[in-house]
Amino acid sequence: MSKLVKEYSLTNEDFQIPFENCLSGSELELLKKNSNIVRYKNKDIIFRQYTRTSHIMLIDSGYVKIFKEGRNGKIIILKVGVKDNFLGLMSVFGNDIHQYSSSAIDAVKIGFIDINIFKEIIMRNGKFAINLLKTLSLEGLFIFERLMSQSHKQLPGRIADVLLYFSEIIYKSQVFNFPFTRRELAELAGTTKESFIRTLTEFKNDKIIDLDGARVEIRSLKIIKTLSELG
Repeated sequence: MSKLVKEYSLTNEDFQIPFENCLSGSELELLKKNSNIVRYKNKDIIFRQYTRTSHIMLIDSGYVKIFKEGRNGKIIILKVGVKDNFLGLMSVFGNDIHQYSSSAIDAVKIGFIDINIFKEIIMRNGKFAINLLKTLSLEGLFIFERLMSQSHKQLPGRIADVLLYFSEIIYKSQVFNFPFTRRELAELAGTTKESFIRTLTEFKNDKIIDLDGARVEIRSLKIIKTLSELG
């Protein structure tokens, strides 16, 4: 944590831990006593792929880009992390090495929890452990769905999936601002920047969406869902 202390604002301020209702008062106090909040600015790297895990990380506020780096600098954006999402949980209970990277999309606060204390509580608290297992399962299923989308859907279906992802999961609104550049959006959809822009423009010309820079309004949610389902 010494590097974090030097580069970022690290404090002992309080933050909420998911599934707190499953924890006893002493367990919750122990977790928070062994935690810190770290603040990141837009585009700051939170952790790098292939680095060793050292803490349980939890998003307290802001949005986080989670991405996989491949050969020749190719990047696939896996998902956007939001408040109360754990970061790197699969790696913590896997091989102790991060299998992907994460960076801040905007101003972000991350809770860092001592990994040994966290594992100790999991060992003795079955309800808390079951909820974490559900979280891991849902995260794995989401990644499977993303891979299926990129492997089997045509481009309009993949772009529709991106729009639905931001509309229904991240922002819960048919009007939102893309948090990514066009290149990053293409990485999320598993296509090229040019193809993404062309398809998005077609959606706009067909009056399926309104588009003004980063601002998007889905005018026909029914059509977007149909494109997603048909693939």
